[in-house]
Amino acid sequence: MTVTRTVSLHRSAPAKPSPGAPCNGCGVCCAAETCPAGRLLFRQARGPCPALDWQDGAGHYRCGLVTNPGRYLRWLPRTWQGAAERLFRRWIAAGQGCDSEIEEVQAE
Repeated sequence: MTVTRTVSLHRSAPAKPSPGAPCNGCGVCCAAETCPAGRLLFRQARGPCPALDWQDGAGHYRCGLVTNPGRYLRWLPRTWQGAAERLFRRWIAAGQGCDSEIEEVQAE
């Protein structure tokens, strides 16, 4: 059974890489599903993840829990933000390559 889901992404977002290829910040995975950390923190199972941040100057998406955890966890002391960044980076397997099996289809 094929499930079709539509997600909206920035028009300048890069195309989704093949599974296993380096992440390029396309945002497809986080727009479609919320990772385990996001499920716990935001209490939602489906995307788009509230921490999916578009980086205008860079032209890609990044996880806000990694790049700016204090924005999403306002109770987090500043001195703990570096530790939170490292924790979230590990939880989402940042740097391990694309693990999304979602097939991207461009809108016409």
